[in-house]
Amino acid sequence: MKLSAKNKTGLVFFPAFDWAISPTHPEREERLLYTQDQVFEEGLLDIEGIEEFRPELVTVEDVQRVHFCVPDVHKVMTESHFISAGCAKTIGKAVLDKKVARGFSLARPPGHHAMRVVHGARGFCNVNIEAIMIEYLRREYNIRKVAVVDTDCHHGDGTQDIYWHDPDTLFISVHQDGRTLYPGSGFPYELGGPNAVATTINIPLPPFTSDEGFLFTIKNVVMPILDDFKPEIIINSAGQDNHFSDPITQMNFSAQGYAALTSILKPDIAVLEGGYSIEGALPYVNLGIILAMAGIDYSRVKEPCYDPDKYRQTPDITMNIEKTGETILSYWQNRDKISERIRDKKDFDERKRSIYYDTDNIREQQKETVKICPDCAGALKIDSTSDRGTHLLAVHIPLRACEKCRDLGYIWYHSAEQNIYDMVFLQDRTEDKYLKQTG
Repeated sequence: MKLSAKNKTGLVFFPAFDWAISPTHPEREERLLYTQDQVFEEGLLDIEGIEEFRPELVTVEDVQRVHFCVPDVHKVMTESHFISAGCAKTIGKAVLDKKVARGFSLARPPGHHAMRVVHGARGFCNVNIEAIMIEYLRREYNIRKVAVVDTDCHHGDGTQDIYWHDPDTLFISVHQDGRTLYPGSGFPYELGGPNAVATTINIPLPPFTSDEGFLFTIKNVVMPILDDFKPEIIINSAGQDNHFSDPITQMNFSAQGYAALTSILKPDIAVLEGGYSIEGALPYVNLGIILAMAGIDYSRVKEPCYDPDKYRQTPDITMNIEKTGETILSYWQNRDKISERIRDKKDFDERKRSIYYDTDNIREQQKETVKICPDCAGALKIDSTSDRGTHLLAVHIPLRACEKCRDLGYIWYHSAEQNIYDMVFLQDRTEDKYLKQTG
């Protein structure tokens, strides 16, 4: 009997043969070559309802909806980055055009550590491929409420930064506790900016969390929040470095666990992020995710040497996870009160940050100012300097900005003192416009 997919599912592959940090670095082309081999060997593309798409490239304009690239997009991105982001865009279009019900972009380089301002690469990421896709879809298909559920082992700090002030984007990151793993962030109290309180949700899990803990968190914390938020589309930043065999993390998730997570979450789009157990995990995890997205039985997917008893979590870990879940749900249920307290009698909110680009060894200092606004996400400006000598001002006018915030953004842009800044950027999402002045 010929298999057929319950949910028509699109796939796109891009191993990026011409991009690598170094020949032996864990982020290299073999991450996807083994998965491609497994997909072909298992005959997934012969299943009725599973279709492979050819990737298109994103444009400079697609990138500029999201990022302020220093000094410009072409200095930050290689051709592989344009194609990797294009894979996500391709799958997003296929889903929104209803060519498929669900889609999975299996491409590298990854992107979820790339923030709004980009001086270089962080955590192997130059640009944020999910955010570029999301803002393209918003522009072309007029979608509004989006949920991103990041299940990479590392906190998705770049995606969090981009959507920190956006009340229409729910960002949920489920990751290994930042006290034990790069990038050292993603704690429950990180809830988003004053105009978007609790649309950032961070769920840190202790090292050695197994299938039990991950699936408990998805069922009992993530899904109730998603049900309340009611997004038009759910995107899974599908990092696979929670696997028990991953060489750079300390979690105990399995291929069956990943498939079950996908089955519960039911993402419209999945985008590959991390995952560095090239032979022992990725082919099996990706196979399970694809079958789960397609609605096909995945019960026989099993990686070699998996012993569930060996990787079962301790009672202390279970208790830790349950307490964290209670804290997260309390924040979510009390978000209006928290928002009132944060916004009380203030016109602007500021935060200062020191950001390290570990891949390129760049140190950035940021001062961020956002207008507290009852009607929109608020005009935003970022004063950024790096130890490479660059000083810039980046002004962001959100997609559904009110007239006052739009006017404020232009005032900031036009009044910037040219003798202070090397570059002044304006990102006006209301008109899909991107402007740049140089000092």
